[in-house]
Amino acid sequence: MQINAIKLNIASPFTWASGWKSPIYCDNRIILSYPQIRKEICESFCFVINSHFQSIDVIAGVATGAIAHGVLVADALEKPFVYVRPEPKKHGLSNQIEGHIESGQRVLVIEDLISTGNSSLNAVRALRQAGTQVLGMVAIFTYGFPQAQENFDREGVTLHTLASYSQLIHRALETGSVSPEQLQSLKRWRTNPETWGQ
Repeated sequence: MQINAIKLNIASPFTWASGWKSPIYCDNRIILSYPQIRKEICESFCFVINSHFQSIDVIAGVATGAIAHGVLVADALEKPFVYVRPEPKKHGLSNQIEGHIESGQRVLVIEDLISTGNSSLNAVRALRQAGTQVLGMVAIFTYGFPQAQENFDREGVTLHTLASYSQLIHRALETGSVSPEQLQSLKRWRTNPETWGQ
């Protein structure tokens, strides 16, 4: 919130690629322009990873938003790094996974944002198809949609996030960024984002 990576606008909601109207827009790429916050995010990732995962062979970032964060984490942990595209390239080597990876390696996935989880889990499936063992995923932020948790449970993927939508909106209330009435609207959106604002 300090660097305006999180934008809240209930009166003029944002439109997501899915067509949903949303009172929030989360742009984690802005973090990369602020060295101290970028460092704090990397350190937080490393703390969560060291607390919950052992014997990692490779760090994998989900393209494109988590590539830079994944590189920073891999560097801090002195691990190899790869990144996963949404689909194989249409030219060249037709790679979906970029970088050197081997069957049997234990992979920890870095993501920047979790909404429904579909694109994140697409990366997990690609890594599994390459013969690797995906230990889990760590992300900066989650909207906390029940659909996302169901998707992660279905795929058998453990997810840890540094921050959540619920934490965010209560912090916004504490700092005066939203009113109590706006807070209720933000809660309603998270419950039913498909029809909110219609």
